[in-house]
Amino acid sequence: MDLGIKGKRALVIGGSAGLGQASAEALAAEGVDIAIFARDPAKIDAAAASISGNHGIRCEGFAGDITVQDDVRALRDWTARTGGIDILVLNTPRPPSPMHEFLAETEDARWQRAYADQLEGALFVLRRLTPLLLNKGWGRIVAITSASIKNPYPRHALSTIFRAGVQAALKHLSEEIAEHGVTVNAVAPATVLTPTFAQFHNLEARIAATPLKRAGTMEELGGTVAFLASQYAGYITGETIQFDGGRSRSLV
Repeated sequence: MDLGIKGKRALVIGGSAGLGQASAEALAAEGVDIAIFARDPAKIDAAAASISGNHGIRCEGFAGDITVQDDVRALRDWTARTGGIDILVLNTPRPPSPMHEFLAETEDARWQRAYADQLEGALFVLRRLTPLLLNKGWGRIVAITSASIKNPYPRHALSTIFRAGVQAALKHLSEEIAEHGVTVNAVAPATVLTPTFAQFHNLEARIAATPLKRAGTMEELGGTVAFLASQYAGYITGETIQFDGGRSRSLV
C-alpha cells in the first residue's frame, strides 16, 4: 500500500536506535528522506547508513541533546538550511531505571532527569521545530509516548507523569495548527520487543497481562507511525493510538 508520502522529508528525534529507528525505517520504506537527531554521533552514522542502504533514500544525521536549548536551536537552523521538513517524529529517552512507585521515587536527580528527557526536551523540540511545518499547507507531527498516560501502570511514575504533560502539549498544538494542514498525534506503546526492553521489565508478566498474549514488534510500531504520517491519516488529529495489544480497558 502506497501511503502517499514518497519524496517527503522526516526529522526523527531519537532516531538512531529502538523505536525511533524503527519509525525512520518505516518512513524510509515509503520513500521518505530521513534526518536523524540523537546524542551519539557513532549511532547516528550507523543508523543512517543502515536506513539509506536498506531503502535507497537520503538519510542524514545531526548530533545533539533535546534537553539543551542551544542544541535544539542548532537543529532547527540546520533543518531549515537543508530543506525543511514535512514530518516530525518525536521519540524521547526512556525514564531512569529501575522505575518505582511514586512515593518510592525519593531521588531528586531522577525526577529532574526524567523531566528533562521526557517533557522539557519534548517542549523544546515542539516549540522550535513546529514553525518549520506551517508554511506548506501539509505536515505531520507524531510523538511516541507511553500507554501508561491513559492507564497508569505500577512503578511508572517517572514515565506517566511527564509523558502525560507531553500529551497535553500535543492536544493544545493539534488545535492551534490544524488550520495549516498539520496534524498532531501520538502512538502510546506498552510492551514492544526492543533490544533493551527485557532488561527493564518482566516480559512474561507483561505478555500475560496483554489480551493478545504477545508483545508488539518494532516493525508494527514503525508502521503505525508511518500510517499517522501518511496521506490517509489526514483527518486524524489530536488523537492517541494505544499500541498495547488491547491492554487498555478505557472506552475513550
